[in-house]
Amino acid sequence: MTAPRVLVIGGYGVFGQRLCARLLRGPAIEPLVAGRSADRAGAASNALKRQFPDQSVKPLAVDATAPLAETLRDLRPLLVINAAGPFQERDYRVAEACIAAGCHYIDLADGRDFVTGITRLDAAARAAGVLVVSGASSVPALSAAAVDHLRRGLTRLDSIAIGIAPGNRAPRGRAVVEGILGYSGKPLQVWQDGAWQRRFGWQDLRRRSLPGLGPRWFATCDVPDLTLFPQRYPGVRSVTFQAGLELPLLHLGLWALTWPVRWGLIGSLRPLAGPLLALAKALERFGSDRGGMFVEVQGMDSQNRPCRRLWSLRAEAGHGPAIPVVPAAILAARILRGETPESGARPCLDVFTLGEFQDSVSDLDICFSEENERAQYGL
Repeated sequence: MTAPRVLVIGGYGVFGQRLCARLLRGPAIEPLVAGRSADRAGAASNALKRQFPDQSVKPLAVDATAPLAETLRDLRPLLVINAAGPFQERDYRVAEACIAAGCHYIDLADGRDFVTGITRLDAAARAAGVLVVSGASSVPALSAAAVDHLRRGLTRLDSIAIGIAPGNRAPRGRAVVEGILGYSGKPLQVWQDGAWQRRFGWQDLRRRSLPGLGPRWFATCDVPDLTLFPQRYPGVRSVTFQAGLELPLLHLGLWALTWPVRWGLIGSLRPLAGPLLALAKALERFGSDRGGMFVEVQGMDSQNRPCRRLWSLRAEAGHGPAIPVVPAAILAARILRGETPESGARPCLDVFTLGEFQDSVSDLDICFSEENERAQYGL
């Protein structure tokens, strides 16, 4: 029996390569490592063949911005996974091509409008009998699983705070950097005190300690959770998401650069992606390869007492960049086993539990911790 074909667009990128490796550890597949560059796709395929000598890995030149429906009909993949960001200003042509070709679609998008807008394809996906899922990554898939775990037993959920802090030596894909720079200094809407309030990307500086990592600076990011979670958790009064760079020089330097954008002196920081990546590369030897993530909720427990609950992870040995691909790998494995969820198009929510995620990364140097305490706080 022929193994199902899985096409990974952006398969030679920072996350795409890690995703392909995790897929090859799961159910039998015929992976196609795809991207604009045939040479880079070939190099990534050869690296995977060395890691998995018994697997057949094929490179493919595919441009995610070009028409794909005919290509997909010829390739006949069971599943297409799109890891070719940034998604902040992308359209849905890849997902639409998958629907037209009758194959399932998953992406690793963290663009707020992109992920929340995927539902516009729901009717077409249902008619084609395929699953279209956006945001199968750290946000909103993993963050939602963590909130669902922490809110168990609460009679009221008041606030949700999420943060991600990569190690300074973690590889930085240009797409990720361009995505962050695209909204840095620009206005965004955040649910605070039960109302939508105006904030600005990579501002609202906050110093916070993460278990095992110590204090780091954090700043506001524009992610799908900011739209999805006030809808998903009725009654919640505040939802925040922040990220932090390990080196204060880089974190505060980017914060300083956001002000000319906020003041309207320049349109965007995205043109600085190249120079900032070069600077980050030059400073790579400083800091560490240790990163983390936290999700904190506050609310009322079953005895009507204020409480605070915190879940966090710490990734050692440079394993942090594997975390964003795990949700997509979990969902892909289910599809490959024939356990495909109901067809349609939607953000990646309710796909796995926090326990399932933690079990799936047992091969990585990642540790988890939880805190549960009564707390007096005001909203």
